Amino acid sequence: MYFTLRFGFVQVKEFKTGIRLLTSKQQAKVGTSQLAAFLVSMGGRVGAGNIVGVTGAVTIGGPGAIFWMWVSAFLGMATSFCEATLAQIFKERKGNEYVGGFTFYIQKIWKNKAWIGATMCIMYLIYNMLSIPVHTFHVFTAVSSIADEVTGKTTQVTDPLYYVIAAAIIVVIAVITFGGIKSVTKFSDAVVPVMAGLYVLIVLVLIVLNIGKVPGFFAAVFVGAFKPSAIFGGAFGVAMAQGLKRGLLSNEAGMGTATQASSIADANHPCEQGFIQSIGVFVDTIVICSLAGFVVTAGAIWNNPSIDWDVMKANKIGTFLTSVKELAPGDGILDVIVFIIVVVAFGLFAFTTLLCDLTYTEIAANKISKNKKFIYFTRCLGALIFVPLGTLTVLSGLQLDNLWYVSDLINVILIFVNIPTLLVGRKLVTKAYENYKKNPGKRFIAFEIGVESDVWTVEAAKESR
Repeated sequence: MYFTLRFGFVQVKEFKTGIRLLTSKQQAKVGTSQLAAFLVSMGGRVGAGNIVGVTGAVTIGGPGAIFWMWVSAFLGMATSFCEATLAQIFKERKGNEYVGGFTFYIQKIWKNKAWIGATMCIMYLIYNMLSIPVHTFHVFTAVSSIADEVTGKTTQVTDPLYYVIAAAIIVVIAVITFGGIKSVTKFSDAVVPVMAGLYVLIVLVLIVLNIGKVPGFFAAVFVGAFKPSAIFGGAFGVAMAQGLKRGLLSNEAGMGTATQASSIADANHPCEQGFIQSIGVFVDTIVICSLAGFVVTAGAIWNNPSIDWDVMKANKIGTFLTSVKELAPGDGILDVIVFIIVVVAFGLFAFTTLLCDLTYTEIAANKISKNKKFIYFTRCLGALIFVPLGTLTVLSGLQLDNLWYVSDLINVILIFVNIPTLLVGRKLVTKAYENYKKNPGKRFIAFEIGVESDVWTVEAAKESR
């Protein structure tokens, strides 16, 4: 709320600017294009949580939780603008690439204390590594769900298919990861638009087929936001808490994680990437999360007498996929096609998040050392140790609850450092935004807002002309 007011509703005023930047022809001299950086960030934002998290929010807090997701997204767009702009201001050049993000600007803003940047980086690396097994689990879930639907049998972890999936995940992740940031960028460019497009398209088809349920969906969302149904506990606070929590964890506004992607873009001005990343929050939560919310709310399987809701609601992906079947046209073949497309999208959501986490880890690791051997070690740690560990947790049937608890704890700590940093750095963002408005189209020069930078120099501004 503070950033929304501080920057004069920048998420509304500059929305068209962000769209224009994304759709313009771009050629990056260093790093990646702004569109490529946006797609990398969307690969991280649009993950299994867009489906599982939203389903959990609705099953616990009712459809009203979706309203609070929208609130979190609208306000979070301003937070994302702030942190993405800071990531650009303090990015650093590494050969023909840019690196940066919240571990970089946190150190700079807190009096450039190297131990602060290193500590945050180590915590972030631990957080990312512990999150890898969870994302790996979701990839397995997607592939096995397709196999179950096609064969009509329940796939067990002892089946050969699981070992094939494990080997494929390890090999593909390793090949892409060891190709570096540009390799991940190329993959994101090719896959993210396709996976998001497929998912949006198929859910839009379901909406058209169930157009009569649309008014009821909006009624359930707005009424449930303030007066939840008894079947969900009937508590207003639960709907609000679930909506805000799931919305923020999905779009990552304020977490600082997406700032790694923000920093690699070759922008003309730091605020440009701020406008673009603000749109990322909108697409992630107000568009993609809302589609999942519609499926679960319109499916309303809690009203189906043949379904034991008390048992079903504990299975988030099962609840979502059952809701998809409830809204499907009813034709056997079409139902299977719709189901498979949705599950494939879910699997890709999980896979791109997994890949994006590894990339963010590499970018953040540059805060500790830009040495090639250290970066190579980081890649090995993620792709050859923690990804295989993730596959082993699934193959051995281990529970992931404890990993979730540890990663959630570190996530909270990161937020409690990142948000105060944004509040302290707000003056720099304000100066940068004023600089942008006074000099539209002009290359940004850091010393004009009182910042030292090896990237945003007078010489660089002359070269860009």
